[in-house]
Amino acid sequence: MKELPIHHDFSLWGEQDSYYFKDGSHYRAFDKMGAHLAEHKGKSGVYFAVWAPNAKYVSVIGDFNNYEIGKHALKLRGDGSGVWEGFVEGVKEGDSYKYDIEAQNGKREQKSDPYGFWWEAPPASATRVAKIEGYKWGDEKWVKARANRNSLAAPISIYEAHLGSWRYNAEESRPLTYRELAEQLPAYLTEMGYTHIEVLPPTEYPFDGSWGYQCIGYFAPTARFGSPHDFMYLIDQLHQAEIGVIIDWVPSHFAVDMHGLACFDGTNLYEHADPRQGFHPEWGSAIFNHGRNEVKAFLISSALFWLEFYHIDGIRVDAVASMLYLDYARKEGEWITNEYGGKENLKAVQFLQTLNAVVYEKFGSSVMIAEESTAWYGVTKPTFMGGLGFGLKWNMGWMHDTLKYLARDPFYRRYHHDQITFSIWYAFHENFMLSLSHDEVVHMKGSLIGKMPGDEWQRFANLRLLFAYMFAHPGKKLMFMGMEFGQYSEWNYKQSLDWHLLQYPTHEHLKNFIAALNKFYRSEPALYEWDFEQNGFDWIDMKDSAQSVLTFLRRDKHGGEILVACNFTPVPRFNYRVGAPKAGEWREVFNSDAGVYGGSNLGNYGQVYVDENWESHGRPHSVSITIPPLGVVIFKPSG
Repeated sequence: MKELPIHHDFSLWGEQDSYYFKDGSHYRAFDKMGAHLAEHKGKSGVYFAVWAPNAKYVSVIGDFNNYEIGKHALKLRGDGSGVWEGFVEGVKEGDSYKYDIEAQNGKREQKSDPYGFWWEAPPASATRVAKIEGYKWGDEKWVKARANRNSLAAPISIYEAHLGSWRYNAEESRPLTYRELAEQLPAYLTEMGYTHIEVLPPTEYPFDGSWGYQCIGYFAPTARFGSPHDFMYLIDQLHQAEIGVIIDWVPSHFAVDMHGLACFDGTNLYEHADPRQGFHPEWGSAIFNHGRNEVKAFLISSALFWLEFYHIDGIRVDAVASMLYLDYARKEGEWITNEYGGKENLKAVQFLQTLNAVVYEKFGSSVMIAEESTAWYGVTKPTFMGGLGFGLKWNMGWMHDTLKYLARDPFYRRYHHDQITFSIWYAFHENFMLSLSHDEVVHMKGSLIGKMPGDEWQRFANLRLLFAYMFAHPGKKLMFMGMEFGQYSEWNYKQSLDWHLLQYPTHEHLKNFIAALNKFYRSEPALYEWDFEQNGFDWIDMKDSAQSVLTFLRRDKHGGEILVACNFTPVPRFNYRVGAPKAGEWREVFNSDAGVYGGSNLGNYGQVYVDENWESHGRPHSVSITIPPLGVVIFKPSG
């Protein structure tokens, strides 16, 4: 192999970079760190830069030097930044490489590049030289409209998906590539009426069974399904189909595989040294040291990188609760208090506040979403008010209570009525997203339809009831793939969804129901404009536990109202009187029990008449309606 020269008189990294990196405010560290195609003295090659402040010796090894240690040694900058750098002539795009790092104790490890833009497909583990610039985007129309599409006053219905198991290439029995997904996924989401897709972590990860949540490459889409430009193409096609793209992102913990971030330079560089802070007992992973400035720069740079280079529309931050509490998943004596003797992780709080402030400052049309399962105050409050600064928070309480309630035999639901009404008491304390995610259909929890009681008809009716109630309830919406057609089996990341079920009418009807529900939701401002204001919701009757019926109003910002009635039993409710805000003719605009959805087709013949002089539920007007079994009916004034 031809000898390639290395030069130390060429550098992309400057004094200001070192200053801001050590300060923790270098939010574009990806511009200089990692492997960058460059020219020096008329010669093309790659500039390498890696942070390893405690290393004794660093060299870059790869295809270009037959992975020979020491042939291309990097030089430690003398400014205290801990950055090793060097320019190697002749290295080209696509070449694989690692850093050979010798620790002070003489132990050496071969590490992949923390700032690498492209990796070899697992189980291979080297990073690859990539030029991520140069992709020709065609999503200008979407980008201009993004602020409106991500607005808190906009309809947001998210399809959560694991790209590796959404659909398989049948001929070759393998997951679809990014390019193949781009041919099928946008059309499907358009057909189904979703506004956004949320992708389980696309960042590179070593273990398939972690689904991406034990990440190792924070600046690279997984190479399992294609190249960086292939992933850009998928996002581009989704945008051109007017579908927003949100990615799951994991700044809480990372995989401990030795070619990754763990003990990177022979010391606990990215993670805490003390296992009471730096090792996650539940997940067997390493916990980021959010109090270290260079780590903060690394993580915030990663978030901004995806927003800038991949045009993503939002970031869902995973496992926020595990970041906020020092005693998370730990027993007494297994954790260390903060400086005031409390269990709050003050460094992580500060990191999250800075992250959200910087993201919204630089990408104001994006949305930051927290998966946070506790009652931590102010998750979606602005940072200047002491909040964490997220735009939305998953409503885990609503999910747990609702699924627990609907799993009960309908006969006994009357005794647990508070489970289905309690969520409104706190619905406006945060900007909530109602999530039915992958977490509810894994680890022996079964499928969503498998949680529903009764015979087949009742299970599907319960599922339609759940989704219709969810879309009528205040909050943005998210459901995991497969739920939309009633997949019977628990989600398995090793195989495709059970698309063959759509040959059966019950599953096809449910799929059509979700498409119609999404269309109705997006057409009705009362269901989304005031999701986070009490003005957008008003109970008519929350106390009818004997019949397991809920009735309420939703309002838009222009005075429009709709009336929602939910029957959580298989017993039809005939001549059910409901107070109403306005007399006259009201149209039945949605019925989850319609025959086209597989229901019993019981309803109100398209309209009802609100009596002007019949008081009910503290209102001067009322109407007698039919509420179908395990059904939701929605009414709107005519004219």
